[in-house]
Amino acid sequence: MEHVAGTVDRGDVRLYALSTCVWCKKTRALLAELGVTYDYEYVDLAAPARQDEVEAEIAALAGRASYPTLITENGYVVGFRPDEIKKLLNV
Repeated sequence: MEHVAGTVDRGDVRLYALSTCVWCKKTRALLAELGVTYDYEYVDLAAPARQDEVEAEIAALAGRASYPTLITENGYVVGFRPDEIKKLLNV
């Protein structure tokens, strides 16, 4: 995972994304705009075993793997949903 330092710390915030996904890029831009500290991983660039591991984690939460998926200690948001992301992060 790659770490992005921000001015707003909301604990363990993880973004699983695809390197070619426009919605994933928009989610990263939103997190930057909000100043949130987070970790992210481009799942499509990971080793196959890691891809399977991440997809299983997301599917266990959301019922299926989809990107972007933002996970925090308080819940998760699948897809680029700015209002839901802001609510989840309390910003």
